[in-house]
Amino acid sequence: MPITHLISDCDGVLIDSEAVALQALADFLVPLTGERDRLIELIRPRLGLKLEALVLGICAELRLPEPTVPDLAVMRGVVEGECDRKAQPVPGVRAALEAIPLPKAVASNSRLMRVQGLLERTGLISLFAGGLYTADIAGRPKPDPAVYLTAAAGMGAATANCVVIEDSVTGVHAAVAAGAVVLGFTGGPHSPAGQAERLLQAGARLTFETMEQLPGLVEGLRSRA
Repeated sequence: MPITHLISDCDGVLIDSEAVALQALADFLVPLTGERDRLIELIRPRLGLKLEALVLGICAELRLPEPTVPDLAVMRGVVEGECDRKAQPVPGVRAALEAIPLPKAVASNSRLMRVQGLLERTGLISLFAGGLYTADIAGRPKPDPAVYLTAAAGMGAATANCVVIEDSVTGVHAAVAAGAVVLGFTGGPHSPAGQAERLLQAGARLTFETMEQLPGLVEGLRSRA
């Protein structure tokens, strides 16, 4: 199928925020365990999940009491505040996207208002005339494919005609389930060792480490279609 549209995840692909979130979550949770290094090991592979699912999974693994809804709300505010304050565009992402002559949209597990605010503050919003699509719009978060199905429909495209840029196993599963072609980005400081292999096992077609590689990879997919 020809590649006619591009859909990108936000955190960790467009915005270099996942490393900030990793440290902020560890800071918040370390009083519960006192084991910061262990917490980072548990958080890192779960980045890409909704905050609630990430924290509940860690609590279950460490056999800790589940946090209350108010606790989760406070945690979300702390983590998002740190990300919003410190986040910068992923190096090279603007030039890479400008070099790809396809309509573009964003598909994220974050809330719409947050994604819009991040893209406005970092000057990337103008690249995404195809729209912003989030879990609160689609109704179900990744790894459910709903966000990607909603994004493709919003652009008037079949998911099979979309190339998706993702950095997490959760996101790759969602995009593959939607029927898209996936490129896995492994160049973020939050990516754990062996992430390229994990993304390929999850269904990514190819992986790449720098945004300078992205235009050539997309052009290769288009020429082979």
